[in-house]
Amino acid sequence: MRTARKGSVEMPAFMRQLVKETEKRVSSFFKGGRGGAAEGEQPGEGEKEEVIPSPYLDRPVLDKLAEEGCARWGLTYALGSMQGWRANMEDFHNCVPQLGGELADWSFFAVFDGHAGSTVAQYCSQHLLGHILATGGIGAEDDPERVKGAIVEGFLQTDKHLHTVARREGWERGGTTVVATLISPYYIYFANCGDSRAMLCRSGQVCFSTEDHKPYCPLEKERIESAGGSVTIQRINGSLAVSRGLGDFSYKGAENRTPCQQMVSPEPEVCVVERSPADEFLVLACDGVWDTISNEELCAFIHNRLRVCTDLRDVCTQVIDLCLYKGSLDNISIILLCFPGAPQLSTEALHQEAELEDLLESKVAGVPLNIYLYTVPTW
Repeated sequence: MRTARKGSVEMPAFMRQLVKETEKRVSSFFKGGRGGAAEGEQPGEGEKEEVIPSPYLDRPVLDKLAEEGCARWGLTYALGSMQGWRANMEDFHNCVPQLGGELADWSFFAVFDGHAGSTVAQYCSQHLLGHILATGGIGAEDDPERVKGAIVEGFLQTDKHLHTVARREGWERGGTTVVATLISPYYIYFANCGDSRAMLCRSGQVCFSTEDHKPYCPLEKERIESAGGSVTIQRINGSLAVSRGLGDFSYKGAENRTPCQQMVSPEPEVCVVERSPADEFLVLACDGVWDTISNEELCAFIHNRLRVCTDLRDVCTQVIDLCLYKGSLDNISIILLCFPGAPQLSTEALHQEAELEDLLESKVAGVPLNIYLYTVPTW
């Protein structure tokens, strides 16, 4: 297992200072843009300042949840998540490195990115895998078509049971995207429902990634309009920014249409990739990651970090810090799965990393801080 921390690399001092100044600027931005009087101004006489609850905080919550584990067949994994600038943490996850019984060499991982509350994401993180296994389509024979069908049916059953709970408890709002992977001895199954994303890196390159489900995608837009909806400012009815997900029942009421034909479909897109000895690592992450970094950039970043860092939790937290610095305003969650062929600690890479950090520190020493403030991203 990758548990040692001595290979971890801390963020350079000048980078930490940049992050700190970025926090100050964004904090000032939100304080002045909440719908009432701007900072330093007072409402006019007789006026009542309208207080609009902001989905963002004055300062980000930087505390991180980090977990790690392994499977008996050689997989190691870590999870990292952070609330960030969002007023609430709405992400959940599921990490099951060994399913047990005849599926002891199978693994399941998923990221649930909730919206309009965390209730749906939490429920699905607790029940999705059970509904998939209950279909009976997953067995030691590892038939790809049966497994794919079981995954789809598991998603639909989860949404059906969730709707029953929602009606019983009197709530209709809230939903979640889901990106999941089911790993067997021979295949990697990917299931995506929404705009979270999975990415597989093989031989140092992006081998596969899921497609985001956005309302403006042609097939998604056609289904939305056929169900009586519209796509305005790239959102369903000008509101919801994803076109597939679990929950969101206010968008699933079109008569004489199946669940998969509603404005928001609970049907995942399921893909299968045959495993290879060249498989290095797999990433599951919410859009708080993908809105700020491309597949290729993240593949290269993690490939590099694995050569200088022995703790996968540290790699996950470094990805989160990178996304925060690059401007992510969302909750950030990432699961990193490393196969036996993942990059290993390299003495040469460690030496190069130390040299580069020394060079950067020497370049910034004595330079006024305000020079760096011009490099802060535009919000």
